[in-house]
Amino acid sequence: MKYFDKQNNRLVFVEKSASPDYWDSHWDIQNFKKIVENGIKNRLITKTTLKFIRPSKSKRVLEGGCGNGQFVYLFDKMGYDSYGIDYAPKTVAKIKTIFPDLKVSAGDVRKLDFADNYFDGYWSIGVIEHFFDGYESIISEMERIIKPGGFLFVIFPHLSILRKIKIKFGCYPIFDEKNADLKNFYQFAFDQRSVIKEIKKHDFTLVQTIHDNGIKGLKDEISLLKPSLQKLYDSRNILSRIINYGLSITLSAFSGHAILLVFRKQ
Repeated sequence: MKYFDKQNNRLVFVEKSASPDYWDSHWDIQNFKKIVENGIKNRLITKTTLKFIRPSKSKRVLEGGCGNGQFVYLFDKMGYDSYGIDYAPKTVAKIKTIFPDLKVSAGDVRKLDFADNYFDGYWSIGVIEHFFDGYESIISEMERIIKPGGFLFVIFPHLSILRKIKIKFGCYPIFDEKNADLKNFYQFAFDQRSVIKEIKKHDFTLVQTIHDNGIKGLKDEISLLKPSLQKLYDSRNILSRIINYGLSITLSAFSGHAILLVFRKQ
């Protein structure tokens, strides 16, 4: 269920708490190894990283909140000194068992065990939106461990044009924190301007904005289209994947579920 938080101009998703147990359960799957290895097929993350950071084992890249580790695997294969951290202990243990050479460890993105100015790049993919009390401490740690001149890549659900239209027409129930089922809070969809404003407070300059996943944003917001779009979204057929990719890019500016912001540390 989605609610509109009028006071903070964001959507609130109440589904199931995004706890360590939730993510351990989410990644307790038989084809775990194949999914991780498929990380090398992600065009957006590959292309964006290459644009800003030259591949080299002298370049350290961290994914904070790395989940199943597929992008830690990707960065390693791209030639970076790749690191990952996540707070789901069973998932981290599984990664270390199947991919013992990957530098993945259990930890908290709000308090990282790395030296100051340690990383050339930091990827945060679907993380900041899961903290109901805010992401200020996460951004502070990003600022601390990224080198001057290094890059921060942040992806999160946002208020797309489609979602703003739905807000204008009152399509979401109004969020009432006093009576909300906060134990099942899952995530926010933020107004990108508020996130940019907060991150800029921490010595970062915005250098690129990319809207992403137009198909997901459309299917999740227009119930009439969901059955047919869900089949396209889930299909592994080559033709379907090509159509999915093309439509997702075409629709991303209007209905993109997520947005990628790239910042450079001063």
